[in-house]
Amino acid sequence: MSSILEIIGPSMIGPSSSHTLGAMRISRFAYNLVGSIPQKVIFYLHGSFQDTYIGHGTWLALIAGLCGIKTDEPRVSKANEIAKNLGMEYEFEPIDLGNVHPNTVKIVTYKDNAHHEIIGSSIGAGRIVITSIDSVGCELNGEYPTLLIENEDIPGALSSIIRTISINGTNIARLNLNRASKYLKLASAVIELDNEVPNSTIKSLKMLDVVKSVMYVKPI
Repeated sequence: MSSILEIIGPSMIGPSSSHTLGAMRISRFAYNLVGSIPQKVIFYLHGSFQDTYIGHGTWLALIAGLCGIKTDEPRVSKANEIAKNLGMEYEFEPIDLGNVHPNTVKIVTYKDNAHHEIIGSSIGAGRIVITSIDSVGCELNGEYPTLLIENEDIPGALSSIIRTISINGTNIARLNLNRASKYLKLASAVIELDNEVPNSTIKSLKMLDVVKSVMYVKPI
């Protein structure tokens, strides 16, 4: 059965929900990951994104998302000017990401001494799938609060993390666990949650001996 969103389409700026709204939601996920406007961003465009990004307004949608602009704001059409005023540099490069959805972009952001990268696909009617965050595989739609945790790959580490998250009544919707290296004994967890995470929980996670880093991404 089709959803209402699939039947009537979303509220959006631009000619195509896949090439504008979906692209902008991917970019807003990257903005939420960074937590602010980056100093520089490179958009690597795959497939039809690469072929039509100017004509369909994809480039403006992607820039707008990283500027923190909401999807229904008319300012999207002036995103390039807004980025310039905010001091955000941007580039667009072609890329072949292999066997992925044709509407896929790899976004690499730079701010101060940190950089992040995500890969996301626009799959129609404004819906997206984030398939990689900082080289960690996942499958996110951006609609849930998400924790990104790097931890020691040792017995009991995941149990400690889950217990700390759950202690304040936060429920885990889905968890992706990836081992960075068997020999380095490092793993990465991408955890989607049913509700927002209190700051106290994030502080408690950072205090765990088995946790190396914690990032919190708000829903789009």
